[in-house]
Amino acid sequence: MSRNETPRSAGGPAPEVYISADVEADGPIPGPYSMISFGLAVAGTYDGRTFARRDPEASTFYAELRPISDEYDADALAVSGLDRDRLLREGRDPAEAMSTAARWVEAAGRAEGGKPVFAAYPLGFDWMFLYWYFVRFAETGSPFGHSRFIDLKTLYAARSGETVTRSVKGRMPRHLLSRRRHTHHALDDAVEQAELLQNLMAWDGAPVR
Repeated sequence: MSRNETPRSAGGPAPEVYISADVEADGPIPGPYSMISFGLAVAGTYDGRTFARRDPEASTFYAELRPISDEYDADALAVSGLDRDRLLREGRDPAEAMSTAARWVEAAGRAEGGKPVFAAYPLGFDWMFLYWYFVRFAETGSPFGHSRFIDLKTLYAARSGETVTRSVKGRMPRHLLSRRRHTHHALDDAVEQAELLQNLMAWDGAPVR
């Protein structure tokens, strides 16, 4: 059975719902520094045998947040292009935004009849911020639990036979990459990353040496 077939067999396992996530922050770690925006996009479902793509622009969530501390790194802040003074005035309250995002993630899982799985490239930075914010601020905690995630960098390394260190986009076959620009707008980048995930899930892998 192809990974790209849409239906799952009757009585088969409930699918996992892969949600591509991207974070912009004003520093290297949450707590002393702030997550200032994040984007989520449903990329597809996987039941262990079949991956079914979804239009990554069809189901999305985006928020810009009020900073939680006075500390920030100017270089990190500049990456997103967001105005910190505006976020202090107009950014969403973290408790409201994270509780709303958690409900959105849970609803996305229910819509597909499965469990949401967090997906990112690379995973560590985005998971660190979003998990911390969900646990700290969301009414129900993390909608991904503490371990439902997939690292696209590791997925590529495993399928290509490449090392993790060398599993960078610049070395990936071009057909795996999204044609979208990487803008450092969190939702744009979550959608771009969703297409990388879709392509990796459809790829049987090939050595790239």
